[in-house]
Amino acid sequence: MSGKSKHIAVSGYYGFDNFGDEAILNVLTKELKKNNFYITVFSKNPQKTGLNLGVNSVYTFNIKSIIKTLKNCDTLISGGGSLLQDSTSLKSLIYYIFVILCAEFFKKDVIIFAQGIGPIKNIFGRVLTQFALKKCKYITVRDEKSLFLLRSWKLNPELVSDPVWNIETTQYNPLGRIGIQLRSWKGLSQKFLFNLANKVVEHFSDKEIYIYSFQDTLDLDICKHFEAQLKLLKPDIKTELINAMSIDETIESFSNLDFLIGMRYHACLLALKYGIPTLALSYDAKVKKLAERFDLPCSELCEQENLESIFKKLELLQPKSIQNKSLECVFDFNKILNKIK
Repeated sequence: MSGKSKHIAVSGYYGFDNFGDEAILNVLTKELKKNNFYITVFSKNPQKTGLNLGVNSVYTFNIKSIIKTLKNCDTLISGGGSLLQDSTSLKSLIYYIFVILCAEFFKKDVIIFAQGIGPIKNIFGRVLTQFALKKCKYITVRDEKSLFLLRSWKLNPELVSDPVWNIETTQYNPLGRIGIQLRSWKGLSQKFLFNLANKVVEHFSDKEIYIYSFQDTLDLDICKHFEAQLKLLKPDIKTELINAMSIDETIESFSNLDFLIGMRYHACLLALKYGIPTLALSYDAKVKKLAERFDLPCSELCEQENLESIFKKLELLQPKSIQNKSLECVFDFNKILNKIK
């Protein structure tokens, strides 16, 4: 690029220590920096975000700083993740729409980046979202449900892979470890967890069990509970509770896993990048869809489920086949970069 570097503002669920969102931001900022763009990220923890990624960062809820940044930037990138929905809260949806509308008010280009759109049950929220999206320069979505929703709104989105498929991994070196990644979810019963712990002990009691919390506010308590269940069933089983790790530390730790049993979408995705045989625990449609794409064993978290057959399928998965399929999932940044340039 010649001349002055363009200034890109990035809005999303950043600085909340959620592995998936931080991994998306990691991939996005690396790509933007490679192309010499100046970046400002809106973050709940701007000091940490700025230091970790080498970017400018302002506090998510400092509205004065947000407006000033949007006034001075060239392009707003909104995403990735599931920002435009009111399942979390209507207030959250209004915030992300406000950021988009503010950028549009200052006549800035807006790119919707690999988002999952909806559900939006509130009529006012839906109308506001439609209004904001109609003025966006380029819209990319990460799933077919979002694609069809926006098409029904007479918009022209593009379906893309999850950006985390582009994250840089290290050499795969399994060390006899089983990864288990859990998150709290209203449909996760104590009986199912007990049945799962039983199967882990039956099949993997000779291995080290690494239990991963990917966002401590939602994951840590359930991970501690599951570790206690394993110890109750087999007091001498080797376990380690993993939390508060950086993106790079998590990537490095996954490189040593023989198997993963994972709930979160991005935990499963990272494992598949390494070719790690994975059992998906489907608390959300996106996890089930990923399992179907890779022909993984998938649990519906049902108390009556035959976990034995699922574990047997897990042990038959071929790492090389998984890794080869993951190579087809690369995110193409060129189209987004061309829209900015």
